[in-house]
Amino acid sequence: MSQFALLGRRRFAPFFWTQALGAFNDSAFRNAMVMMAAFQMGLSDRQVGLYTNLAPALFILPFFLFSATAGQLAEKFEKTRIIRFVKVFEITAMVLAAYGFIGHHLSFLLVVLFMMGVHSTVFGPIKYAILPQALQSSELVGGNGLVEMGTQMAILIGMMTGNALMLIAGIGPHFSAALTIGIAAVGYVASRFIPPAPATAPELRFNWNPLSETVRVLRITGEDRAVYNAVLGISWFWFFGTVLVAQLPLYTRINLGGDGSVNTLVLTLFSIGTGVGALMCEKMSGKRVEIGLVPLGAFGLTAFGVDLFLARPGAAAVRGLDWHAFLATSGSWRIVLDLTLIGVFAGFYVVPLFAFVQARTQRDRLSRVIAGNNILNALLIVIASVFGLGLGMLGFNAPQIFLLAAVLNVVVAAYIFTLVPEFLMRFITWVLVNTLYRIRVDGAQNVPEEGAAVLVCNHVSFMDPLLLMANLPRPARFVMYYKIFNIPLLRFVFKTAKAIPIAGKKEDPAVLQHAMEEIDAALANGELVCIFPEGGLTRDGAIAPFRSGVEKILERRPVPVVPMALRGLWGSVWSRRDSMLGRARLPRRFRARVELLVDVPRPAAEVNAQVLEQRVQVLRGDFA
Repeated sequence: MSQFALLGRRRFAPFFWTQALGAFNDSAFRNAMVMMAAFQMGLSDRQVGLYTNLAPALFILPFFLFSATAGQLAEKFEKTRIIRFVKVFEITAMVLAAYGFIGHHLSFLLVVLFMMGVHSTVFGPIKYAILPQALQSSELVGGNGLVEMGTQMAILIGMMTGNALMLIAGIGPHFSAALTIGIAAVGYVASRFIPPAPATAPELRFNWNPLSETVRVLRITGEDRAVYNAVLGISWFWFFGTVLVAQLPLYTRINLGGDGSVNTLVLTLFSIGTGVGALMCEKMSGKRVEIGLVPLGAFGLTAFGVDLFLARPGAAAVRGLDWHAFLATSGSWRIVLDLTLIGVFAGFYVVPLFAFVQARTQRDRLSRVIAGNNILNALLIVIASVFGLGLGMLGFNAPQIFLLAAVLNVVVAAYIFTLVPEFLMRFITWVLVNTLYRIRVDGAQNVPEEGAAVLVCNHVSFMDPLLLMANLPRPARFVMYYKIFNIPLLRFVFKTAKAIPIAGKKEDPAVLQHAMEEIDAALANGELVCIFPEGGLTRDGAIAPFRSGVEKILERRPVPVVPMALRGLWGSVWSRRDSMLGRARLPRRFRARVELLVDVPRPAAEVNAQVLEQRVQVLRGDFA
């Protein structure tokens, strides 16, 4: 099922439109207020600058003050009820905004802006915590992609609409007031159709002290190192995006020689690119939470950020160009491509990180982890603003700031990938598997979403562990022959994936004993363990008799067993066809079509080596 099919499902569509309409209203209100201050009140440049710089600070302040409290609310109470309260609060805020717009009460509008910051703060933890409750694991990446795309488009359209309506002579404030109230009301109606999302921690003791709760939420966020570093990656995305977007007005005027229409064009390119990248994540990841896309996204941000500097490092020769004239200038399409692809790779970067946090965090603390993420995001946005202002005061122009941000992105990415090698391991796996094979998976939903299980599979090629690693819906500990484990380059992947090297009893009894202990410990910890019971690669394409190791594992720890079969690998690269028969090697199939079939779990009491072998043979059919 395509991710777009979710837009026709009640468990997703009402929430999607509720959050998109909220993002639209945030953007439309903020930009209408700025336009009123800049063009309709006769303020001096200094006063306009004060209001336009104060506005983002007032909007972001509630994220520091109330995110921790919002995380508690989302854990302790049913989420759809909170969403409806939030939408009523938004309607109230927009009614007050109407008074400020029509009466030109700018100071009053700043109070409303703070209220909209509170609105977004309370909604934030629910926005991402509700998705794992509404979606299946295979829909998580696609759902996040749609939400990210919807948010980007809503912000962009809201910005353009808010600007345009407020500039209508005489009646702009009235139109702006009517629009924002109307959108808030439609958002509330949409929220009425969101299915119930039960509380995940109803027994949680509520802490009304925002300071101590903020400290506790940040501590909870940091308990799982991989999740915490994913949160840091998301926060860095906001830093990078804030630096980029903050420089675009000056970059448009000075370096591109454009007017306001060119500024709208470059913002549109970045937003559309991010939306396209977010939507592409589902297809590229095979509907799995594929954090291997994160290093790819980081590489693209740096590569096209550097090229954006190189494309137009100096001032434009001509000023005041509209978007048509700008596109006709030399080198303009290179800049268009750079801005769009920065957005695309930003989508590759941030969507898998959000899905990773959702998939790896326990349900009863996910909202608080998202709240911790929002606090860190807000902090990085403030630092990014200070960073951009400081560099500007030191004489750096916009392209130079783009270049510095792109270089810093390399440093930050390297830091995160060093702390969590799993990101880089998944990238290597994703590139290798998708370069060498075309894979179809059938029955992935049969792998238990949580708890211990043993996965058994036939063994056709040296790439089997990587193929399974790249296509199973949750991480598994692979038991593999120690000589394969030690293959150069792949050893990093296997070690990072916590594979378990094993040897035959006659070959190395100590390695065998240590492997059995690790397998039992992994199962006791609720992990998946994958074994190849044939004891080695097939020499002729047929399944060799399954050995009794699986029975010994189940004797110690009776857990469900999931039979699996790989088809289409025999004769592909890194399989043993002909090479073990004393004949010259025949050409290996590159980009082979491969299938992974996953059977339903079987109770430990109902299986033995022979039963599992027969079941895998049935799954495999006539193909190896």
